[in-house]
Order: sequence, then structure tokens, then C-alpha cells
Amino acid sequence: MKNSRTLPLGFRRLTGIALTVAGIAIAPASHAELRFEISGVGASQIPVAITSFPGEEGAPQQITNIIRADLTRSGVFKLIDNSDSLSDSSTINYNDWKGRGANALAVGSVQRLADGRFDVRYRLFDTIKASQLSALSFGSQPQLIRLTAHKIADDIYEKLTGIPGIFSTRIAYVTRSGKEYRLEVADADGEGVQVALRSNEPIISPAWSPDGGKVAYVSFEAKKPVIYIQNLVTRQRTLVANFKGSNSAPAWAPDGSRLAVALTRDGLTQVYIINADGSGLRRLTNTAGIDTEPRFSPDGNYIYFTSDRSGGPQIYKVSPNGGEAQRVTFGGSYNISPRISPDGRTLAFISRREGKFQLYALDLTNGQEQRLSDTVKDESPSFSPNGKYIMYATESGRRGSLAIVSTDGRIKQRLTTQVGDVREPTWGPFMK
Repeated sequence: MKNSRTLPLGFRRLTGIALTVAGIAIAPASHAELRFEISGVGASQIPVAITSFPGEEGAPQQITNIIRADLTRSGVFKLIDNSDSLSDSSTINYNDWKGRGANALAVGSVQRLADGRFDVRYRLFDTIKASQLSALSFGSQPQLIRLTAHKIADDIYEKLTGIPGIFSTRIAYVTRSGKEYRLEVADADGEGVQVALRSNEPIISPAWSPDGGKVAYVSFEAKKPVIYIQNLVTRQRTLVANFKGSNSAPAWAPDGSRLAVALTRDGLTQVYIINADGSGLRRLTNTAGIDTEPRFSPDGNYIYFTSDRSGGPQIYKVSPNGGEAQRVTFGGSYNISPRISPDGRTLAFISRREGKFQLYALDLTNGQEQRLSDTVKDESPSFSPNGKYIMYATESGRRGSLAIVSTDGRIKQRLTTQVGDVREPTWGPFMK
């Protein structure tokens, strides 16, 4: 633990830093969206054809282009090339589409309504069984056409895999360009970027609330790390933890009522629980070492955290009610940044081995471990809400970038911006 630059926030010695907040309201970003590079495919891809929707040329964006891009990016589907335009009322020639190699077929239509909305209709067919799998319709405002396309892609993903799609979810991350830091929110495909906070000093550790309406984060505007919650709808910002010393690593309880945080108010960094309005502070861990980076399990029964109580950073878990902590990681001498999958069966974390900081996954049911990344400066993992992908920050050419990998390690994506670094990613929940 001699090199403080390689340690998570709770292990670092922080000095006073000034911050100027230029604005906290959600506003459109003035720079390019994240760009995706995709490599790898799933173990077996599902052949699916997406025909053009008649009338979509009159919409602000081409719905079928967005659907195709979503499905391609997932690595799970093989898109069957076609130039057909079929509406939701078209008669389907199942043998023809089966002969073209498509196991599934999506058709639809788009019609502009008198009130300015768009009537979007879609149907999904199984060409092998010659049956309809799904039918949806949307009355979409022009600015929500992209979201409508994502929801159709979600439906296709779920009907063909049995797993909920994540294309209509959102991500948050921090970018740095020159001296400006920005907390940004975007669609899961990197489009529709909005700026939640601008600052001349670091913003770190964003964390989505379970309802997707708020983000907790750490800001340095008080010349030290302080925890805030920002409502993304009302734009209201609430100070949650500004105790003596460092206030860091906020993580939401599954019901959204509390946060687990790492504080130095009583000496070394320890884990505390605090209500989301800043009341009811309660100390959870009490050791002579450093305890930090807490994360609730999805069922709320445990808090996972990083601790050096065994001599080097390892991951432990403890009941939110207190008691003796149990060590979870044993492979390698340096394991940090615990994140638990939505089903509670997998632990994602960063491990330093042979001088490389890489993303690992530990199956909590059988103890099997797998390295998921081939990059060497990884940090801040975050599960997708369906548990099938992990987003994390890494470095490429001395610039921070984001990466996504499927939990089986087969599908890899890289997200970059044209200007500046991008780090500290967190994947938002399913929107209700």
C-alpha cells in the first residue's frame, strides 16, 4: 500500500481542493456523444431481420436504424440484410424469411398524428414456428422517438432471449476536458448526453438511486470531498454528508432510503450508514484499518466493502445491522471496488496482479473466478440492470475511456469521446 495513486479513494490521503460550480441543472452537452467500438459476439447469435417501418422517414430519427444498432451492439443477434419495408398489418411469408436465414422478423409502421405525436406500431414474429411473439404500439412525442426505438429493441431482446433488454436504460459518468469536470447522463448507447454538473475540480463516485431519478456523488466544492444527491427531474441538489475529514463512496440501499458511505470523521476511513436526507448517521465498521467502497447487496442483507484489515486490500461483507465481517476475496493480494450483480450471484471487482489492474468476476455460489478484461488500468465496475454486462473505466493512450464486457467475457465494447477523458461510470436501473 505504498503507492497511493493506485488505491481507491478511501485509501488515499486527500488534501484541500477548491471548486467552482458553474451549474448543476441538467443541460444538453455541447460536445460529441460517446462513440462505440464493438468486438466479439455471443456463443450463439440469433438471426433476426428488422424491416424498415413505413412512414419512419417522417420521424425525427429512423427508428429501425436505432433498433438495428441496439441489437448489433449487444453481440447476441445476427442481423439479416434486407431492403424490405413491411408494416405491422402486412401478411408475413414465413417460409420466405426462414429461407433467408431469419429465425425472427420485426415489422412496424410510423404515422404522424394531428397533435404532433407519432403512432409507432411494431410486431415480432417467430419464422420457425410461424407465430407472432409480440405486438406493441406507442404514442410517442417527437423528442421520445429514440426512447421508443430502444423500448422496441428491449422487447425483441427479451422475447428472443428471455432476459430483459437494457437499451432504454441510462448511464452516468464523469468527463474531463481541460480544467472542466462534468457529471453527464446519457442513454445506454451513449446518445442523448445531458450535463448534470459542471465543475473546475473533481467529481467522483456517481451512484444511481434505485428509482433512477437521482444520482449521489462526491464533489470537492467545500475544499474537501462532500457527498450530494441530485434529483435529475427537479434539479434539486441535497447535501448528505459533510463531516470532518473525507466523505466519500456513496452507495444506495435497495429501497432508496439510506446510503452506505465511507467517512474519516473518527480517524481512519470506516463505513457508515446514513439516511438519504442526511440524518441518522450510524457507524457500521470499527477497525484499526481502512474500510471503504461499500456496496449493498441487491436483497439488502449485506454490505460489501474494501478493507486492508488482512494486510492488503480485500473485499469483505457485513450485515447492515453490524456484526463480524466475512472475507469474500482470496485470489490475489490486492482486490478492490466490489460490485454485486442484480441477482446477487456474482461479484465484480478490480484486482491487481502482475502489476495490472483488471476486471474480475467471482461466482459467489461456487467460488470460481474469471478475468473479464484485457486492459491493464481498470477501475469503477458497474453491472447492467439485467446483470449480463459490466461497464468499467479504463485507459487508452493515456486518456480515460469506458468499456463494456459481457459477464461471460465474449462481447467487448469501448466507449470514447473525441475530447477529454471519461471515467467513473455507473449504470442506471430499469426505469419504471
